[in-house]
Amino acid sequence: MIKEKAKLIDLIARFIAMTAKILPDDVSEKLKELKNRETVPLAKAVYDSMFENQEKALKLNRPSCQDTGVVNFFIRAGASFPYLGALNEVLTEAVRKATVIAPLRHNTVAIFEEKNDGTNVGERAPFINWEIVQDRDDIELYSYMAGGGCSLPGRAITLMPSAGYEGIVKYVFDMMVDWGINACPPLLVGIGIAGSADVASVLSKWALLRPIGSRNPNPKGAEMEKLLEEGLNKIGVGPQGLSGSSSVMGVHIETAARHPSTISVGINVGCWSHRKGCIRIKRDFSYEIISHKGVSL
Repeated sequence: MIKEKAKLIDLIARFIAMTAKILPDDVSEKLKELKNRETVPLAKAVYDSMFENQEKALKLNRPSCQDTGVVNFFIRAGASFPYLGALNEVLTEAVRKATVIAPLRHNTVAIFEEKNDGTNVGERAPFINWEIVQDRDDIELYSYMAGGGCSLPGRAITLMPSAGYEGIVKYVFDMMVDWGINACPPLLVGIGIAGSADVASVLSKWALLRPIGSRNPNPKGAEMEKLLEEGLNKIGVGPQGLSGSSSVMGVHIETAARHPSTISVGINVGCWSHRKGCIRIKRDFSYEIISHKGVSL
């Protein structure tokens, strides 16, 4: 078991280090699309600098942004995966190892003590959220580097049900106007709608992990995503907040049934350098990187 655990730690550590340097396929493709349809000269120059940044990150083998964030993991774990009980320890040690081999900036500060021990590991760090899936013996592991800039706009509120979905739309637009520029646009906007603020917040993080361009399975949810995306782009924030045709890469909504007396909304955003990743690991440690096709570890 010790040998298997060490192998899993090493695999996940290398995966984390890779995601710090190479953007996922859907983000790269969306940035190309936004660059090609941009008409503002300054905005086009900003997109050019973004792609130059990515080329140098790959060439120099270093993170594409100096803020490598606090690592979050979201897991769809097969109930029959043989190392399920060891995963918390494995993920923690993988972050510790990735901090050295990537390297990652030291970003975990202990609450109250205000100390940073330089490992990116601490109380509930990395943050881990689980979904257990029956009749599977593999894990689908999503990683996300939650940087300071893209965490600043994070918001959650519980509204009276009379506020309706219009109240959610207003809350999203207020966030974007007041705080969106801090998160290095164009942004991916993740929205959770539920009955309490805590559930909505977690769902908004799950929303950030969906492939850009995917739609909510409910037709009304899909239409809301589309209309929000169109409306937010009309604000004209543009890349890095310097004006332009697009403010967002997309809007994703995840939902949970709510109490009849409440409607809650949570918002989280991913910056243009949206460092998410998805890897499927089988019980024999063979793997498939879903988010970065053609990349091996």
